[in-house]
Amino acid sequence: MPELSPHEAATVFFRNGAELIDLEPELIDVLATSDRELAVQVPIRLDDGSLLVARGYRVQHNNARGPYKGGIRYHPAADLDEVRALASLMTWKTAIVDVPFGGAKGGIEIDPTGMSAAELERTTRRFTSAIHHVLGVYQDIPAPDVNTNAQVMAWLMDEYSRAYGYSPGIVTGKPVELGGAPGREAATGRGLLAVLDAYATGASLELAKTRVVIQGFGNVGSNLAILLAAAGVSVVGVSDVDGGVYASDGLDIAALLALAKQRRPLHELPGAKPVDNATLLTLECDILVPAALGGVLTEANARDIAATVVLEAANHPTSPAADSILHERGVVVIPDVLANAGGVVGSYFEWAMNIQQFRWTEQRFNDELETRMRESYANVAALAKAKSVPLRRAAYAVGIERVAAAAKLRGYADA
Repeated sequence: MPELSPHEAATVFFRNGAELIDLEPELIDVLATSDRELAVQVPIRLDDGSLLVARGYRVQHNNARGPYKGGIRYHPAADLDEVRALASLMTWKTAIVDVPFGGAKGGIEIDPTGMSAAELERTTRRFTSAIHHVLGVYQDIPAPDVNTNAQVMAWLMDEYSRAYGYSPGIVTGKPVELGGAPGREAATGRGLLAVLDAYATGASLELAKTRVVIQGFGNVGSNLAILLAAAGVSVVGVSDVDGGVYASDGLDIAALLALAKQRRPLHELPGAKPVDNATLLTLECDILVPAALGGVLTEANARDIAATVVLEAANHPTSPAADSILHERGVVVIPDVLANAGGVVGSYFEWAMNIQQFRWTEQRFNDELETRMRESYANVAALAKAKSVPLRRAAYAVGIERVAAAAKLRGYADA
């Protein structure tokens, strides 16, 4: 059976959650589709003088609960279907953690690998100039995503500010020097650990005795690895786009970070066994963390997953078919829309600081983040237990119910 497209898969999960709360058919039709989908041409003058013409997208899925919110990624697979799926996930994610945002996502279909800083800046500014009319501090607030970072957000903010005046609140994930929040960079990883620890407490699982495998060693995967190691958890496997390493007695995370910083292959780590990304997913461990791109757990490999818990750090890493297989096998999946929501919680804190023109301390940021993530997990876990359903279905139900309530109050279906 062919795998579903990202948006088709996201729709399956949405309908499962909507069914659990008996959502009215009219609202299903409203919430299953996007408010607005913008596709733009992005001509990029490369350093060699040639012109690359890329396609860019900004999909605004729903703003019933607040301004559209979602990252911008630079990746060859960031087509309209992918961005549309990610935008819908953001709608449910922001509602699950109860921050006053809706859902959006953006992307440019390019491979930024090897692009110079000047080329990336021109790309960002050209894309921003093409979509700035649909952005706004109270309308749509972008953030970093795959292959974008604080520097890219600084360029985006500056380009937007050229048209509308200095607007630090237009984007989150910025450098601290430009109004970014202390703690924002590690927020997704910190939120993942908070949710995992909350799950472990409820399941009487001693985290310090578990073995963790992380696929993906970018911002999210590396920060989670640092936090896990600090908590005494044994990280036995890690990979990046070029492959990874495994050591049954645990990896030296500090040494791996040094290799990554130098852009050297992770398999150069002394005393560790090189593994490819496909094999890494099936290694013996207690907790598997897909923290790279989506679609890595499929019907083809779901029966080979050795972990008893899957903590989804990436967006939509598990297909509906794989999700069903993992559930049948008794593997607990802590879903992306809950697990990796620390990033958008941190973005909310940063945005609030920007519009209030008051900066929090990093300690306050981290404390508030952990509290929000633990409360969100408790709400989802309680519904999952009450309805005897997996955490994913319960998480979607929590998010959908909150969005639907706001949509009804605002009269979305009354026009």
